[in-house]
Amino acid sequence: MFASPKAKIRFLCTPEDEGVIAPPIPSKSHLPDWFRKLPAVDQSKLAPNDTGLTVKRCMPFLDAMVTGYIIPLAATVRLEIRDGGKTVTAGWDFDRTMVSNHGSHQVAGHPQGDMPPCKFHNYWSIRTPKGWSCLFVPLLNRPNPVFEPVAGIVDTDTYVAPIHFPFFARGADGLHEIEKGTPLIQVIPFRRDSTMIEAEIGSETRSEAAERHKVSRNTIASSGWYRRFARAAR
Repeated sequence: MFASPKAKIRFLCTPEDEGVIAPPIPSKSHLPDWFRKLPAVDQSKLAPNDTGLTVKRCMPFLDAMVTGYIIPLAATVRLEIRDGGKTVTAGWDFDRTMVSNHGSHQVAGHPQGDMPPCKFHNYWSIRTPKGWSCLFVPLLNRPNPVFEPVAGIVDTDTYVAPIHFPFFARGADGLHEIEKGTPLIQVIPFRRDSTMIEAEIGSETRSEAAERHKVSRNTIASSGWYRRFARAAR
C-alpha cells in the first residue's frame, strides 16, 4: 500500500519560501515528548496478571505514528477562540495568508456544525508518481488540544497545487499561539488500484482458526513477538 523504495514523494515550495517556511518532515522524526518519556513497562502499575506494558511496546500504535510525513505550520499563528469554539479569529505576522474562515452553513449537519470551519493555508505542493494519491489525516495518536484537522484524500499525481487543511477549533476559550513548525497534518502516500479489493464475509476455516489461535497465543506469550513476526513477514 505504501511507497516502495523506488517511489518518491516530492514536497515543493516557491524559491522565495525555501528556507523561510517550516519544511515537511518524516513522521518518525517527530515523536512527542510524552511518548519518548513513557516507560516500556510501568512497574508502578503492576497488578495480578498485569504485565505493566505501555503503548510504547505496542507496534501497531507506534507504526501509525511513524507512517508517512508531517506538514508543519509555515509560520506562527494566533487563534482566538470564543463562545465555546463558535467564534474563531486568527492573526499572524507573516506576508502570506495563514488561516481563512468559512461559514458554518458549509458543514450543516456535521457533529461540529455549530463551529465555523477554518482552514490552515499550506505553501508546499505535493507530487507523487502516476497512480499514487495521499491520505491527509490528523496526526495519528497525537491529537492537538487546540485544533482538529479534517481528513481527506487528494490525487497528488495530477493535483499539484498546494493543498490547504480544513480544521475545527477545539481549544478552550482564549488566545492560543501556535508556533511555526507545529505539526498540522500527517501525509500518507498510497498507490491507487483500478480494481477495488473484494471483501469476503463469512466464518473461518479450521486452518484459519488454528492460525489465528497460534498468533494470539504467541502475542500473549512474548511482548516482542509481533515486532519480530511483522517485520519478518514484510
